[in-house]
Amino acid sequence: MFLPRILLVLTAFSLFTSLAVSQTPPPPPPGGSVPTTKILAIGHLTAGTSRDKIMPVMQKEVRDTVRLYLAGKIDQWFVRRDQNGVVFILNFSSVDEARMALEKLPLGQAKLMEFDLIPLGPLAPLGLLLQAVDGAAK
Repeated sequence: MFLPRILLVLTAFSLFTSLAVSQTPPPPPPGGSVPTTKILAIGHLTAGTSRDKIMPVMQKEVRDTVRLYLAGKIDQWFVRRDQNGVVFILNFSSVDEARMALEKLPLGQAKLMEFDLIPLGPLAPLGLLLQAVDGAAK
């Protein structure tokens, strides 16, 4: 009884990994597309931005960023190790909402920092694992 379940899980995992590395996107999960639940915001300084331009606004930038965090809009934040900038995991359901909030920060208003915004959602191919398990249980 245990061996068939392991084989089923391994087969489903194999199917999942082949879909995950495929060049074509997987089919939408049952019931439609997955919702955007987080936004990955990768911040970088705009061209020509120097320390002299940033320092006068940093105290207000940090204060306003902490306010976004305390309001639950920033879930996690990190410093970039490859260049100057930050990475946020944001709690917004759309890129437009996230962009508007980040543009209101002092560095955004001064056009000193820009963000690449990537919508994130649940890993849809995991639904295939559930279908495989549910189908085998019937």
